[in-house]
Amino acid sequence: MLTKKQLDLLDFINKRVQRDGVSPSFDEMKEALDLRSKSGIHRLITALEERGFIRRLAHRARALEIVKLPDAMIDGAARKAGFTPRVIAGDRPATTPRAALTVEATGAVELPVMGRIAAGVPIEAISEVSHSVAVPQSMLGAGEHYALEVKGDSMIEAGINDGDIVVIRETNTASNGDIVVALVEDLEATLKRFRRQNGMIALEAANPLYETRLLRDDQVKVQGRLVGLIRTY
Repeated sequence: MLTKKQLDLLDFINKRVQRDGVSPSFDEMKEALDLRSKSGIHRLITALEERGFIRRLAHRARALEIVKLPDAMIDGAARKAGFTPRVIAGDRPATTPRAALTVEATGAVELPVMGRIAAGVPIEAISEVSHSVAVPQSMLGAGEHYALEVKGDSMIEAGINDGDIVVIRETNTASNGDIVVALVEDLEATLKRFRRQNGMIALEAANPLYETRLLRDDQVKVQGRLVGLIRTY
């Protein structure tokens, strides 16, 4: 899955390349996405490149090539140009069901693993569905759920290790002490403990090597709450 900002940037670049035959400048991208600095654009471009949606062409200024598009963004103009990308999931619709298959014999539910989430320095959280994982029905309860693979060690004292699969219940609210998937400034996501502190939101690690991040309320969007963990030995 791509974040909204990633989708917005990919759409902007694609339209400009279709219209002008050249990708927009970093200043134009920053203005189009209403970001305060070019560093945010650099991070978005790197994320799109890592996921295979765009390619930087060496030794050429303003040279970004569209490699593929999410299915929802493929329009008539792209098809006329002979662009035939393989189908890729775009941003997750709010109504998309997560529990795709119930395994009656085991009382388990197959959840999609939506990508990686950082437990450390924030990274982009989600890409397309890579595989699924069987989760006990008793772990889920009400609501929609998905799974993420943990990358990093900042939550080790909460019993969450690098490579673990975390089960997330979709919600946009959290209570103090909850471990949540937090989207920071629509650019990057991380798995941290959530607290409100002196009018700010604190994203706390469970590892003394990592500092607590203090952010304004408008800089953080809760994407889900941790309800379970799966570890393979």
